Amino acid sequence: MRKILIVGAGQAGLQLALGLQANGYDVTVMTNRTAGEVRDGRVLSTQCMFNTALGHERALGLNFWEEAAPRVEGLGVSVAGPESQRVIDWVGKLDGYAQSVDQRIKMAGWLEAFEQRGGKVVVHGVTVSDLDYFSRRYDLVVVAAGKGELVSMFGRDDSRSPYSTPQRALAVAYVHGLGPRPEHDFKAVRCNLVPGVGELFMIPALTVSGPCDIIFWEGIPGGPLDVFGDVKDPGEHLRLTLELMKTFTPWEYERTLGGVELTDAGATLAGRYAPVVRNPIAELPSGGLALGVADVVVANDPITGQGSNNAAKCAAVYLDAILAHGDRPFDRDFMQGAFDRYWVSAGPVTKWTNAMLAPPPEHVLNLIGAAGQLQPVADRFANGFDNATDFENWFFDPEKAGAYLASLS
Repeated sequence: MRKILIVGAGQAGLQLALGLQANGYDVTVMTNRTAGEVRDGRVLSTQCMFNTALGHERALGLNFWEEAAPRVEGLGVSVAGPESQRVIDWVGKLDGYAQSVDQRIKMAGWLEAFEQRGGKVVVHGVTVSDLDYFSRRYDLVVVAAGKGELVSMFGRDDSRSPYSTPQRALAVAYVHGLGPRPEHDFKAVRCNLVPGVGELFMIPALTVSGPCDIIFWEGIPGGPLDVFGDVKDPGEHLRLTLELMKTFTPWEYERTLGGVELTDAGATLAGRYAPVVRNPIAELPSGGLALGVADVVVANDPITGQGSNNAAKCAAVYLDAILAHGDRPFDRDFMQGAFDRYWVSAGPVTKWTNAMLAPPPEHVLNLIGAAGQLQPVADRFANGFDNATDFENWFFDPEKAGAYLASLS
């Protein structure tokens, strides 16, 4: 039986571990927190998983919360004008519903399921020297922990990493009590664009205390939204969140007037990081190799909501690659080949995400405006969140965008 070590217990690490376990592999997961500590801790992320990524969970029988989580059937875009009025507003319908499950629930539940099914969990921080030792005891070492010392082993791919500094300051609050959007009677993610300032995302979700909404600000560094860095008090974090909504997105602020409150004491998060693509293979001091997964190797800004989707797709690709590899050594060629197959979907996501961080060119503004008049444009944009490869056909290139709009009108 082949022995595999997975360091990290997030979306990619645990999905891969549970998939390998179901196929008879001897899998050990190393993590720095127990399931209880994850469940009782601070929120880990925002997330909204679209149909393809959810399908990978369903295929492994890991969709434990599918009936409890709100079904997100659309994705809407609003653009603020100079007087904080909405100059563009539309919603596209998704071909298959999306869902957002607080990772505190999911990761704790998956970790417990892995243990209950006989998997080995080691709760311990891992250093590079630890990995060096483990690489001689396991057939394959996978690093799925996207932060800390281990990530530094994976060198930056400058050709795929145009940014060297954070492009947004991030601030998240999980809340109860948010009112619905009056424009539609179904659940939808709302993307509010404030030119020159940042973006506000509203995401229906499931958290530890039941259905909720995630309010997520992405602020241009140094701008008026970049005010959360020193805020430690959750109540102050929420107050600032609402104050900024009132100033820049009053149509969303109206949804809070019935009274909103944080879902729990750990319901806020703030931070920033530079988007980066790293080389997928780390060479350990003794010559052993480790394979990087998901955020370790492709860390996009969350402006397009692709982090958990990328992680699920990466885990699915790696699982298929490992199963197909049989008893052959997990050498450098195997690792590079597995990553290259993942890059088929991660590459377009990275291109799209980096494009959305920059001021939009004229043809993209035209597309966003046209979506308010032409429902097929709105629907296609919304479904691009599930399949970003489609943006190559109509979104990036001005001539293709013009030809697409002409075909509709």
